[in-house]
Amino acid sequence: MYYYPSDPPYLILILGFFIAVTSGAALGGTLKVISKTWRKKGAETSAPRFSNKQLVVPFIGITIGTGLFLCSGLAIFGFPNWLACAVGIPVTLLTCILTAFQLGSMMTYAESRGFKSLDLDSFS
Repeated sequence: MYYYPSDPPYLILILGFFIAVTSGAALGGTLKVISKTWRKKGAETSAPRFSNKQLVVPFIGITIGTGLFLCSGLAIFGFPNWLACAVGIPVTLLTCILTAFQLGSMMTYAESRGFKSLDLDSFS
């Protein structure tokens, strides 16, 4: 009665997780470098937009890694491959697009008002 995949995609799950984590570390490091540049030179003189190639490449890596992880995870739990991809890809794309808009919005906010305005602990 139970459906067990004959060859579960464990390797793809591990590969997707590895890609997402390493790309996330690269994105975090890049954001630290950009914020240090902003503090030294000022946000107005640098090019802080999210369309910056330094941020787009790791972000695409996070998206691909998350998509692989989610699709293979759903396939491991018994979803057919087509259904796992039909659910996993739109969820991944929607989440990553919304995260990209939020990150761009926060960078624009930090550019216009400074990093002190983002510090939530300073109000207490």
